[in-house]
Amino acid sequence: MTYESYQDTLAELKAASASYYSSDILEMDDAEFDAKMGSLREWEEKNPTLVGPDSLTSVVGGAGGEITHQVKMLSLDNVFSPEEMSLWLSNAGSEVEWVMEPKLDGLAVSIRYTNGRVVHVATRGDGESGENVSHALSNLKGVGNPVGFSGEIRGEVVLTQDQLQIANQSRTAHGDKPFANARNGAAGALRGQDRAYAIEMSFFAYGIADESRDHTEVLTFLRESGFGLAYDIIDHSDDLLGDIVKLGTNRSELGLDTDGAVVKANKASDRKTLGVSSRAPKWAIAYKYPADMVFSELLEVNWQVGRTGVITPRGSITPVSVGGVTITYATLHNPADIARKGFMMGDTVSVYRAGEVVPRIEAPVIEKRDGTQTEIKLPTCCPDCGGAIDKSEVRWRCEKGRGCSAEAGLVYACSRDALDIEGLGGKHIKTLVEQGLASNVADLFDLGVKDLAGLDRLGETSAKNIIDQITAAKEANLGRVITCLGIRGTGRSLSRRLAGQFGSLEALMGASEVALREVDGIGEEKAVLIHSEFNEVRDIADRLIAAGMGAGEVHKVAPVGALAGKKVCVSGSVPGMSRNEANEAVERLGGKSVGSVSKNTDLLVAGPGAGSKEDKAHALGIAVMSSDDFAKLVA
Repeated sequence: MTYESYQDTLAELKAASASYYSSDILEMDDAEFDAKMGSLREWEEKNPTLVGPDSLTSVVGGAGGEITHQVKMLSLDNVFSPEEMSLWLSNAGSEVEWVMEPKLDGLAVSIRYTNGRVVHVATRGDGESGENVSHALSNLKGVGNPVGFSGEIRGEVVLTQDQLQIANQSRTAHGDKPFANARNGAAGALRGQDRAYAIEMSFFAYGIADESRDHTEVLTFLRESGFGLAYDIIDHSDDLLGDIVKLGTNRSELGLDTDGAVVKANKASDRKTLGVSSRAPKWAIAYKYPADMVFSELLEVNWQVGRTGVITPRGSITPVSVGGVTITYATLHNPADIARKGFMMGDTVSVYRAGEVVPRIEAPVIEKRDGTQTEIKLPTCCPDCGGAIDKSEVRWRCEKGRGCSAEAGLVYACSRDALDIEGLGGKHIKTLVEQGLASNVADLFDLGVKDLAGLDRLGETSAKNIIDQITAAKEANLGRVITCLGIRGTGRSLSRRLAGQFGSLEALMGASEVALREVDGIGEEKAVLIHSEFNEVRDIADRLIAAGMGAGEVHKVAPVGALAGKKVCVSGSVPGMSRNEANEAVERLGGKSVGSVSKNTDLLVAGPGAGSKEDKAHALGIAVMSSDDFAKLVA
């Protein structure tokens, strides 16, 4: 970096910082800002005589305001790895008692009290003074009642994920642009005045402007005064670094954005000894996690038709790295979401991927539009068959339903996790559909060797082998038969639970919505959908029943077994089993199969390829069983 490029980078970062602290506009995402700050800091360390007093490494990033803080509100320095964290702790002192809490991604504010009454609410600003946002007090959830207290209580104003969703629904309903993300939303909601609608926010206290008291003493006071605490969001142990890693792996389940962990000296005496710099305390540090939100460009929208005829938009974006994973596609939810949020082709968009969650495009960054963006064309007919679209629900669907996507439905029905019909792949199924020999799974059981021989150069021997596989599929257990129907709102796991509840396909087809609600994982709304879906495939189901299917072995959850009552996640390969077969084995042994690792998981079965799930299980203290041992257990 030359001196000129250093000045350009500094100016760019100052503009982004000012926008971050003083408005609801994000000039750049956290990952880009942190990377450029790292380059800036590295250059300054090599060229200290050329660094001015206004560098971002020595000042708090925001602009001052009309409210002067009683005690300066400082920023925090950052570390980005366990090695950097360990080095910082070592340099600070081995005898220091540390506490840790989530670093919430919102807006730092100070609430000043006199004898228990609020005087004003102010943003951090430049640390010395901040903007008066007292008008927002009535919309802050989590503000306590510190009886008789005089002083300043510091905390973070955030939008939880639920609050962000509700806020954006209100904003678009009133013709306002949606917030690009929760942090952007917190800043906009806090500063907004004279709206026709209210936006609820959350306040999480993390301290008071009094360094004479230990942090644990302060937390007790805040908790007893009724404040929401960032400290109380997570579980704590005596393993500081372990808690940091655990929070990082589990943060997607908190319901609000957390971009790091804050480590602080607990004792007031240690804080006094360690002191402060011009912009940050030397007794606290922020451990930053890899960003789960980045900006990218929306290049194209592809409309995909699923096996039940549902039409889904998928956004093609400029490749970006989110949490160490390169993302090129992300979901756009549905046409209503596109219209409501006002997406345009060529928009800069905020892209989220938290943990193992499917990447989603959250909102356009309207401030970055330059006039080259164009309207996203919504389909006027089915992208696959050209037929009419049913737009009566939020998720559009081809009016032909399953009839539109017969090929996709048959591929799914024959897959290893459904009927497992070997030899009947996508190429053969495409030909069967094109020649009118099969349009649904029941048609397969009417086929003979002569129907298949000659298709795609299939010889009579190969055709006979496939017919034998189709005949063998009549013995599939009930869970697999339900799966092959491709019922919306269900998957392999729920299909197995339906099988265990009703015992036969005939009984299931006769089940009422009330009876369906008795199945674990089916609420009132899903029961309506599933009941409607079964009515839609009734003719197909009746033909399967007539073929002798749907009354085979039922893998019921055993009341007693080696895994009784345990939530088990299977990840990676298991010797001699498909993933579905492994999940079925879990349930035969009394367990409940789950698709991801969380604090509620009891056991991870880890085979080759388990990857991040195994790391997450270790971080959360969840028991891990090798896939070889699992295979022996179920043999």
